[in-house]
Amino acid sequence: MEQLHSKQLTKNEDLGKSAQEFVDISEIRDNVVVLKNGTLRAVLMVSSINFELKSSQEQEAIVASYQNFLNSLDFPVQILVSSRRLDIDPYLELLDQKEKTQENELLRFQIADYRNFIKNLVGTANIMTKSFYIVIPFALTEGKKETFLDKIKVALNPKQALVEKRMEFENYKNQLWQRVEHISAGLGGSGIRMVPLGTKELIELFYNSYNPTVVEPAERIETEKLELNRI
Repeated sequence: MEQLHSKQLTKNEDLGKSAQEFVDISEIRDNVVVLKNGTLRAVLMVSSINFELKSSQEQEAIVASYQNFLNSLDFPVQILVSSRRLDIDPYLELLDQKEKTQENELLRFQIADYRNFIKNLVGTANIMTKSFYIVIPFALTEGKKETFLDKIKVALNPKQALVEKRMEFENYKNQLWQRVEHISAGLGGSGIRMVPLGTKELIELFYNSYNPTVVEPAERIETEKLELNRI
């Protein structure tokens, strides 16, 4: 039994290592994604706007502002749209609790009727939630390879090499956040709100991306309800 358990652990560890080989992420720290090739990524979560409900003057202003934003870019960006199935069960449980604690009979009847409507709606259609992101790269170190002299330097003075590596990371991170500020300022005129994802949010984003079967909980706050602050 112990031998079988040991083999099972080894198999799971090998499977984990094999999966990690297909992930380009080296680490996530200080609100920055570090890829295996040394490049950095910052991710902005952005709100959406209902373009069709805007007046013709507002639509023209939004298009002109977005055009100016694109013309101001001297680096590539990636626009990511994430669609996930919404798990409505926690919301239905909340309505059920409200119904049981409601003393007003009319309001209790309305809550029950609304809960049944939501339950039937979800049963006949897949309710999807969409999230919008802008991925901002900084690729100054892309393609940089460690030379033989660099390896000798690290071996002779590992502490100094570690300090220099941290300083290099801070320098590149500051330049990356300058790009983030440029994106935020450029899109601010279009009425779009945005917020950079922190380390915890980045881990959650990539976990959900590599686990598409995981549903989105209904209690998650929508983008429009977030307190999005412009940088």
